[in-house]
Amino acid sequence: MDRIDRTMVRVMPDGTEKHVNPFTGTEVWFIPGRKSRPIFTGIPSTAQRIEVRQPEDYCNFCPGRQMNTPPEKTHIIFAEGGRLIRDRLQAEEGLAEGALFRRIANLFEIVTIDYWKKNFNYRLSDTNRSWKERYLSTDRGRAHALSVVDLKLKYSGLSEEEIQRFPQERKYDLTDAFFGGSHELVIPSRHYRSGAEWDSQLCSSGELTPEEHFDYFRFTLAAMSDIQANNRYVRYIAVYQNWLKEAGASFDHLHKQLCGLDEWGVSLEGELNMAYRNPNMYNEYAANFAAYNNYVLCENDHAVAFVDLGHRHPSIAIYSKSINCRPCNHTEEELRGFSDVVHAVHVASGANISCNEEWYYRPFDSTIPIPWHILIKWRINIAAGFEGGTKIYVNPISLTELRDKLVPRLFELRYQGRLGRLLIAEECPVRPNSLLYYKNDFET
Repeated sequence: MDRIDRTMVRVMPDGTEKHVNPFTGTEVWFIPGRKSRPIFTGIPSTAQRIEVRQPEDYCNFCPGRQMNTPPEKTHIIFAEGGRLIRDRLQAEEGLAEGALFRRIANLFEIVTIDYWKKNFNYRLSDTNRSWKERYLSTDRGRAHALSVVDLKLKYSGLSEEEIQRFPQERKYDLTDAFFGGSHELVIPSRHYRSGAEWDSQLCSSGELTPEEHFDYFRFTLAAMSDIQANNRYVRYIAVYQNWLKEAGASFDHLHKQLCGLDEWGVSLEGELNMAYRNPNMYNEYAANFAAYNNYVLCENDHAVAFVDLGHRHPSIAIYSKSINCRPCNHTEEELRGFSDVVHAVHVASGANISCNEEWYYRPFDSTIPIPWHILIKWRINIAAGFEGGTKIYVNPISLTELRDKLVPRLFELRYQGRLGRLLIAEECPVRPNSLLYYKNDFET
């Protein structure tokens, strides 16, 4: 396709809406009469009152249960009148209270450290090996790391007797994943939002302030850079956020995941091949198409959000306008603008909707420009036999209905002062080719 294909969305005489994702070919139907629901921000009838405890200890990601999670690679604390980032902490530092965000290894890696060791002869970098030695040199650090190993063995199905018989040397080897693995978590401190009384009042991305969300993004980008710097075999880092169990979260505690990969993945490879043939395709089939069809939700100088086509679940896309294609190369101002638009979509969606946040960007070893963009997918429908057999996915919300649910919320929230600076719906200038990524021929 070398022009905007208006058949990407077709509305049938009976109101059935059919749309196809221009990058993946995924076909989606909305059929009138299927159940939809409004954005619900109240207290569900099934909610239970919580016992307020400080520090919070409602799940293993809470500050009160830090002994159940691996050593802190980094955290952000309030200090000296501002925010201070502390790196590769000792047990005595990492287990202290007050961290705004913590970065730790994922206890159950998808791409494990054994994968890197056995397939690439990977070894801990000098930096990470030195940190491991310092951490395990103290009684408290050693006790903490080995207790987390025991917890992992328990979760893996071993009995207490088997854990006790497990070779101590092998336990020390297993701690390599805590200090030099390439699957990590970034965890905000709060489990519940400020002043919560009910167990439904969780601290979602939308419950963070715009400044906190910006810190969340900056902290995640620092983690990306560190993974790449300490594992030369990583070609791409999958960054994603699963919010609530229906979206795949282990705990109802906000967190992002970063998973280093030695491949780009078939889907991204396909998009890069398309972008090589048509460098302006993300403007043509995403931002411009959204503007011409009134799917734009909000915009600022650095990013634009719109209802997106052709996903298994109702989805919102947020695209960076920057000439820089990789997240870590964005300027502070660009990153803040992008963060504000992503945050606005989360605030408008509310904390009760299960969703995935997925990051897409130019791989480290690619010379093909593609814009950094994020998809937020509402996990409110379950694929069934019809979808599996036909590869046609049925969404419960049409594209215009999704827009019309979010736009009034955005206006209301901006009036309440809960959003960063942005324009909404018809206020947006929606200039053609506003994504400048295609001007970037090479980025280090």
